[in-house]
Amino acid sequence: MSATLFRSSAVGRSALRAGAAKRAASVASTSFVRGKATLPDLPYDYGALEPSISGKIMELHHKMHHQTYVNSYNTASEQLAAAESKQDIQSIIALQPMINFHGGGHLNHTLFWENLAPSKKGGGGEPEGKLKTAIETSYKDFASFKTKFNAALAGIQGSGWAWLVKDNETGQVLIRTYANQDPVVGKFTPLLGIDAWEHAYYLQYQNRKAEYFTAVWDVINWKAVEGRLK
Repeated sequence: MSATLFRSSAVGRSALRAGAAKRAASVASTSFVRGKATLPDLPYDYGALEPSISGKIMELHHKMHHQTYVNSYNTASEQLAAAESKQDIQSIIALQPMINFHGGGHLNHTLFWENLAPSKKGGGGEPEGKLKTAIETSYKDFASFKTKFNAALAGIQGSGWAWLVKDNETGQVLIRTYANQDPVVGKFTPLLGIDAWEHAYYLQYQNRKAEYFTAVWDVINWKAVEGRLK
């Protein structure tokens, strides 16, 4: 190999190493930067779900409660990113409950808005197709399913959600309850969630939450629910 070629090759390798170093530094500087969560727009007006859910409840629920989960999740996420960049394991562990609660609140409510539709635009009625078959396989018929789902909602002590989920291992659909804002993750896929927190009904139904659990079925968007069953 000539001296000129050797020097050229050496220069080329140096340039490549320098470029790689710059790229690595760039990745290192951005590896803890996450996109922020945002409040989703509703595909219907706040008053569109009346009389099942009042417009005032929908406005407060969406603009106030959901926005708080979004804001708090973003704050906790930024704190987690800073802790990870410093390899501050103690802070990383301490922040996990905040991430779970507010991140779960954001995920759960985003699905909840999609689960609903005005009665004039497809809300209510009964599921069809594959979803109907899956529900009937697990709960005999739709009426029995509703009764058991409402019983699960009524049995939640304090705050939480009732969900129709798909077991990703068996393909079976099941009713499960989750406390607070715990999200549906792991072996289950969330299909339909109903919010049993007081902020979801109290302005309209006060302590008569069973009436809310009955009325909400009139605005369930079964097309959206079926779309999650794959």
